[in-house]
Amino acid sequence: MWIDTGGTFTDCVVTDPAGRTRRAKVLSSSALRGEVVAVPAADQVRIAPRWPVPADFFAGCRFAMLREGALPEEVAVAGYDPGEGVVRLAAPCAGPLFAGARCELRSPDEAPVLAARLVTATSHGTPLPPLALRLATTRGTNALLERRGAAVALFVTRGFADLLEIGDQARPDLFALAIVRPPPLHREVVEVDERLAADGSVLRPLEVQGLAAAARRLRAGGIRAAAVALLHSDLAPAHERQVAALLRRGGLRHVVASAELAPLVGLVPRAGTAVVEAYLAPVLEAYLDGVEGALPRTASLHVMTSAGGLVRRRGFRAADALLSGPAGGVAGAAAAARRSGLGRVLTFDMGGTSTDVARWDGDFEYVFEHRVGDARLLAPALAIETVAAGGGSVCRFDGLRLTVGPESAGASPGPACYGAGGPLTVTDVNLLLGRLDPARFGIPLAPAAAERAFAALRAAMQEVGVPLPSDEELLAGLLAIADERMAAAIRSVSVARGFAPADHALVAFGGAGGQHACAVAERLGIREVLVPADAGLLSALGLGAAVVERFAQRQVLRPMAAVGEDLAVLVAELSGEAAAAVAAEGVAAEEVVVRRRIVHLRFAGQEAALAVEPEGFGPEAVRRAFAAAYRERYGYLPAAREVEVESVRVVASSRPPAPAAAAEPPPRTAEPSGERRAWFSGGGWCEVAVYERPALAPGDALGGPALVFETHGATVVAPGWQAQVDGVGGLRLSQARPEKGGPAPARPESGRPEKGRPRQGQRGPADAGRAAPDGYNGALRSARASLGNQGGTRC
Repeated sequence: MWIDTGGTFTDCVVTDPAGRTRRAKVLSSSALRGEVVAVPAADQVRIAPRWPVPADFFAGCRFAMLREGALPEEVAVAGYDPGEGVVRLAAPCAGPLFAGARCELRSPDEAPVLAARLVTATSHGTPLPPLALRLATTRGTNALLERRGAAVALFVTRGFADLLEIGDQARPDLFALAIVRPPPLHREVVEVDERLAADGSVLRPLEVQGLAAAARRLRAGGIRAAAVALLHSDLAPAHERQVAALLRRGGLRHVVASAELAPLVGLVPRAGTAVVEAYLAPVLEAYLDGVEGALPRTASLHVMTSAGGLVRRRGFRAADALLSGPAGGVAGAAAAARRSGLGRVLTFDMGGTSTDVARWDGDFEYVFEHRVGDARLLAPALAIETVAAGGGSVCRFDGLRLTVGPESAGASPGPACYGAGGPLTVTDVNLLLGRLDPARFGIPLAPAAAERAFAALRAAMQEVGVPLPSDEELLAGLLAIADERMAAAIRSVSVARGFAPADHALVAFGGAGGQHACAVAERLGIREVLVPADAGLLSALGLGAAVVERFAQRQVLRPMAAVGEDLAVLVAELSGEAAAAVAAEGVAAEEVVVRRRIVHLRFAGQEAALAVEPEGFGPEAVRRAFAAAYRERYGYLPAAREVEVESVRVVASSRPPAPAAAAEPPPRTAEPSGERRAWFSGGGWCEVAVYERPALAPGDALGGPALVFETHGATVVAPGWQAQVDGVGGLRLSQARPEKGGPAPARPESGRPEKGRPRQGQRGPADAGRAAPDGYNGALRSARASLGNQGGTRC
């Protein structure tokens, strides 16, 4: 069983002992949504049957009617007739019950447990069948961003009480005159009398007097978590260990020593990492207890880390899992790319709350220091960029301009079309433009509610005298803003690192990825898009493709000349350490592989280090690899500079599954299942062909504009694009190339071809000798979209 809990939806894929695969998608608020079709009695409601579950499945759940502008009243469920779809209530609802209303059945279980019960038809209170669960979750990320962690005290070397308030003094907005700093995550600071020198020797012995009293005072004040970060403890952690042990004896439950978590130079990020771990550990521990407590005693539980690997519950740390859900998506996209024979891809995971993007070129790209919200962490993670633009991103007019996000409607109340009083969102915009079919959506939709929310947006713009375009152009402008924000995120993992997006295919997934893939690809000059099978559940499927993984690391901080041949010995030692950690998870020794050996190098006097993976670990081989990497990154190589080894990291894992090969089928014309009225820039409203994804076979080909629907997602094939199903069931979208010397493809903002202008990613005569101006074109399109949104003007 593979389950991914996102900000809006929780996705579940399970394979039973007979080899059958079942799928489910529930709200991350642990609820199932339905539509009332009849009210047989005051304490009975007939809902449209959506779930093949037993009669007692909803025992212990609460029933709630969803009304715009009103808090729902919950009533206990007394019984359920799955044949008739009738829910019996323990008491009549206070408010009116009527056909066509939206309702929720709310479970007391955590969302992953509700999904597990749904796919196995196991009622609440009944044990789940024996299972192996792999879980990804954004629970820690959401708690961090929403400041819902535990109360934490920071124990730090005396004189450094304001360490994390000062931080690295980076300005989040370079030109802002008033910098508003977010408050620190920790509630209190306790200064510790001790001091180590830069070589780890003791300048001032640790004074423990008063620490026990401090622990008692903190407990009395409701603080149960502490982070200990002492100066230079990466070299000599004895003082930290003593303080941590004393605090545990003093009754503090969650105590984190920074050197145990990240034994690396840098007090600010090391202290920040320890505080995040102490802040989130109680939250995630309670969450995982709720999940694990519902599993049978024989079940196994692995959790996805930010680095795209799996760890058992006992080895799980909160700071290692802040990108758990997005990492599952990258793992799923990488597996899909392998199956479809793609070697270099950009991943595009658009969910309900945010969009996560990454680059994959045969293996994952790692970062070992990253930020999540206001937190800076020393922890391995995939190089993922997140932007607050998803299906639930709120569309607003702020009095001056249109905005999309960063606020999200989330799972409750959700978009306006969910019928629970939510705001106008990207999902509503797609619905109003005909790109979503309410009859095929996973939960019942209320198009009239989306129309009312959009009318309120127009009224707000009209009130301040903004010249209004047509409804369709205004809706398309909102999509263009969202598309440009997501394209900008992809540029940050490609162009900003020296890679041209046009050299990659785009793997689009998530519940909303297929709806925006063509538009985002056009903004980046990408001409090939892969929408994998089960794209709406790919983050959950990625858990099945993930491996059990461990990192081993050692800080070196010595000149290369002094390290010499010892580097090869250190790499071998770390390889054995990482492989042993994987084997300790129950992986057979012959299935353990050492996948990466990474050496971080820099010139003497520099702070930033470059990660290289040399073919050998002799001094000359390492120097050559570093010189090549430095020249590629910075364009030159300083002469006569000493090279320093900053650290070494080794990644070991269970053996990745081999991708299934499939022959490329010959193309044939796909048969549509019908037509649907939809709006596209340049073409207006038109009847477009509709295809059912499950009915498409390998080789089936179709042309845009078209809509491809599946159970948990929809793909918009834009005008000028074609789609074909490949040998493994992936939907491959490609943009038609213009004839030589002919016009470029139509641009989505104008809908008209522009003669004499090279397409994005293609050089014209004046561009010879320089890279394609991706940033310029993106900025131009963004400006055109903004002007179009506000006044209907075109450049």
